Amino acid sequence: MKKIVALGIVVLPALLAGTASAAGGMATGDAGETQANIMMGCMLAVAIAGISSAFGLALAGSSAVAVTAEKPDMFGRVLVLQVLPMTQSVYGLLTAVLLMMGTGLLGGAAKVDLTNTALGMAGIAIGLVVGLTGISAVGQGMVAASSISAAGRNPDVTARGIIFTAMPETIAIFGLLVAILLMSGLGLL
Repeated sequence: MKKIVALGIVVLPALLAGTASAAGGMATGDAGETQANIMMGCMLAVAIAGISSAFGLALAGSSAVAVTAEKPDMFGRVLVLQVLPMTQSVYGLLTAVLLMMGTGLLGGAAKVDLTNTALGMAGIAIGLVVGLTGISAVGQGMVAASSISAAGRNPDVTARGIIFTAMPETIAIFGLLVAILLMSGLGLL
């Protein structure tokens, strides 16, 4: 697992840089530095939230497998609970796409003055906000695992389990909201 994470840390920035260059949107000088920092923010948002979602999904999935082994008819109910920790990775992806669009890395013109290098640092901060609040996916996976186990014993508690499982996600939603407000305030949206 450590090797996969290390490989992702090395390969993801290279892929992002290659995508930016292939799109013809990578600038040079101060503008290029700003875009590179924005790419770092994208990487942080996607990587931290994605890794956290993977752990949350694994925690919930192990309980889902155990319940469906004994009660195959519970598959649909436990699947809903099992996939909930994935949403934090969606927030990371959305943040990355919005950041890249705002700086012209996905084609088109940048919506801001890229020679302002402080904007690149803001991009890193935005990525960190979403990535770090996305760690809530691990806790959400723990709650989902308990909810799946409870639903396996009493299917009538499934809806309550979904409510409990959704609560840790609120933290990630706050992070996404702050990121969108920051991007809007900076003129990236």
